[in-house]
Amino acid sequence: MTPRMDAIGIVTADLAASLTFYRRLGLDIPAGAESAPHVEVTLPGGQRLLWDTEEVMRSFDAGWTAPAGGDRLSLAFLCDSPAEVDAVYDDLTGAGYRGHLKPWDAVWGQRYATVLDPDGCAVSLFAANG
Repeated sequence: MTPRMDAIGIVTADLAASLTFYRRLGLDIPAGAESAPHVEVTLPGGQRLLWDTEEVMRSFDAGWTAPAGGDRLSLAFLCDSPAEVDAVYDDLTGAGYRGHLKPWDAVWGQRYATVLDPDGCAVSLFAANG
């Protein structure tokens, strides 16, 4: 038997804020999920994205502390076009989320941008250029 990647977890200080951010990126997160300490959604292709509050982490790992000093995880969302990268970046930053890297044409042939989620995790937006 070989283990297989099944889920990616996000530990959040503010579950409602995190879920609002990821809903804005198109994830189908059930209404009312904010009231749960743990949330899961199945992504296209069968992978799962999980959220746990900091309190949940501490409930089973008393020594857990929030990471500091840079990203340990980043998520990347494929957009249909370079224009969509710009539009999604503008939508998120216009809604008050912090832009980290404004859209640019990367040397590797993609339109690329980065926004920070409510917990400061980098979320990349990208599309093939041309």
